[in-house]
Amino acid sequence: MPSRRILTCVLVAAVAGAVLPGCGDRVPETDRYTRSETTMEPLTYPAAHTVDQTDDYHGTSVVDPYRWLEDVDSEETHAWVAAENEVTFGFLADIPEREQYKARLTEIWNYERFGTPKREGNRIFFNKNNGLQNQSVLYVQDGPDAEPRVLLDPNTLSEDGTVSLGGTSVSRDGRWLAWSKSVSGSDWRTWHIRDVDTGEDLPDVIEWSKFSGASWDPAAEGFYYSRYDAPAEGETYEEANYFQKLYYHRRGTDQDRDVLVYERPDEKEWGFDGSVSDDGRYLVISVWHGSAESNRLFYKDLSDPDAEVVEFLTANDARYQFLGNDGTTFFILTSKDAPRQRIIAVDLARPEAGHWREIVPQSENPLSSAKILNHGFVLFYMQDVADKVQIHDLDGKHLRDIALPGLGSVGGFHGHPGDTETYYVFTSFLNPREIYHYDFTTGASTLHRAPAIDFDFSSYVTEQVFFTSKDGTRVPLFIVRAQDTPRDGSNPTILYGYGGFNVTEGPFFSTALLPWLEQGGIWVTANIRGGGEYGEEWHQGGMLANKQNCFDDFIGAAEHLMAEGYTCADKLAIYGGSNGGTLVGAVVNQRPELFGAAIPAVGVMDMLRFHEFTIGWAWVSDYGSSEDPEMFPVLHGYSPYHNLQEGVEYPAIMVTTADHDDRVVPGHSFKYAARLQAAHGGDTPVLIRIQTKAGHGGGKPMSMYIEEKADFYAFLHRVLGMGDG
Repeated sequence: MPSRRILTCVLVAAVAGAVLPGCGDRVPETDRYTRSETTMEPLTYPAAHTVDQTDDYHGTSVVDPYRWLEDVDSEETHAWVAAENEVTFGFLADIPEREQYKARLTEIWNYERFGTPKREGNRIFFNKNNGLQNQSVLYVQDGPDAEPRVLLDPNTLSEDGTVSLGGTSVSRDGRWLAWSKSVSGSDWRTWHIRDVDTGEDLPDVIEWSKFSGASWDPAAEGFYYSRYDAPAEGETYEEANYFQKLYYHRRGTDQDRDVLVYERPDEKEWGFDGSVSDDGRYLVISVWHGSAESNRLFYKDLSDPDAEVVEFLTANDARYQFLGNDGTTFFILTSKDAPRQRIIAVDLARPEAGHWREIVPQSENPLSSAKILNHGFVLFYMQDVADKVQIHDLDGKHLRDIALPGLGSVGGFHGHPGDTETYYVFTSFLNPREIYHYDFTTGASTLHRAPAIDFDFSSYVTEQVFFTSKDGTRVPLFIVRAQDTPRDGSNPTILYGYGGFNVTEGPFFSTALLPWLEQGGIWVTANIRGGGEYGEEWHQGGMLANKQNCFDDFIGAAEHLMAEGYTCADKLAIYGGSNGGTLVGAVVNQRPELFGAAIPAVGVMDMLRFHEFTIGWAWVSDYGSSEDPEMFPVLHGYSPYHNLQEGVEYPAIMVTTADHDDRVVPGHSFKYAARLQAAHGGDTPVLIRIQTKAGHGGGKPMSMYIEEKADFYAFLHRVLGMGDG
């Protein structure tokens, strides 16, 4: 099934001189959320005219005065964007610390970074970045002891680094590489085929693929992939994506000769993820419907040229992930009757639920994922958001745990069922990506690569704390800070959250975080409901009609940080991207006095019209739809764009978006920023930063990342009054 972060709206990163009465001391409850008087000259924002647009939703009239900004390609929108960027970049350029942040980010990011190695045939493939390369380079070793050579360097695809490597798939013999590219961060992918022996591309060009990988057939004659019909002229980045189709492309042929494997013209919202089983016999098709944590599972017997697609598990009542097979027995990771997931075995001859065999039962901790290696299961559990890895045999018997370096997140474990060795990566907030080689025969983990970063990690600490949310739910926080951080309420703090689509925000390492810590800042990740931290029940606790729980959890996190003396209102910034941008916009509207700054990035800000654009319809499973009379009042009640109030003094806000974002279209942020600037009753800056030649977040060149992060920190440094005593 396509990654939730692909289909959904993901990411993953007040006044100067003003001091809240009591900031720097333990703050009395009555003063803790009182914003101080401002000393900043108010900004003049570009004129944004309004239109007489009113929509009727089930008898309720809703105005949409900035509807014209949804047309992101119009001349008047382009003029507004240019004017807004002039104000924003002018403000940022006047912050002396901006160049200091940029210099430090450039310095600290200049270290070798490696991806987790993958084996195919006798070859090993991995990504590497020398330090400040705009895009990481794909390398290949023609054997474990061979010298690595460059296989594909995305930096040669464009002068400015805005063309990135979108995805890769290597044939089982290691001879052929299917690779896709993305232009300016778009979700659209164009696939090519490279001869690994020669490093040359075949003439093959496969266009209009989106939300799809590539899966080679056993003989490496071609691969399966999914695509949409070409969008209408001028609608490439806005048109709704419907009627995905599954195709087979034969190596060395034109795309117009590709074979249509499966489509459902009667189901425009169905998508298809085709993967070939390790034994080469089956094409397994995960049928997804939006971002729901449920899917159907179909298959096609590739040993029979005349075989039809068999609709295998059709209920769409849970998650069903194909892990592998033993002949006609499929091993499936599922949430059916197990919100924290379990593994079952299903015989193709008797697929009814009454004949399923439970291999690994549901446990107290969520089973987040599983793989088959060394003829056994590698199981990934989460315990209070930290990963645990166990080895089981194919009958489900627990054999051993893999000892990890600490509390953190684990990735990798690529390979095939018969592989006796693999690589994995371990990381946490203060633990850069360490790559380990794992030997299943001995059970030994050996450090393969560890980065060398110019940063004193020993001076900092990560702590996990828990607080009680509004309805009594226990919610975890990760707090990253200097060891000698005072608990006097004086610390500039970034509170980050996502809270949606079953996405888990586990411990992660980000080089970009380090300069913030060096400046005395605190980073906090709130594991609020809506995510997958405690399984499907935690997810459902923050979706649809329960969405307010996400906002209550995030507000509760902010109040907890203040009550415990980590920070105060004037020093607290909140940040989130995509669905997290929605979160930030909603809580700023609900509690504007609680925060000194807010950065909603690429957010879904119009909750009544999100389903009208690109893949937005896929989020209805998590959000609901304004077309539903029961969900309309819920969505209207928290929609960031619709709940801005005239004359309210909002905290300092910098909205961020990009002109090529074809997942959460930039019209969301455009409309929100225009209405915010018109409504704002204070002098704090409320800006929008619009990145050109970029998309939802993925594929950005390193130079662009550094510029964005420098602006991010400079803005917070200024509006949170850092360094002003």
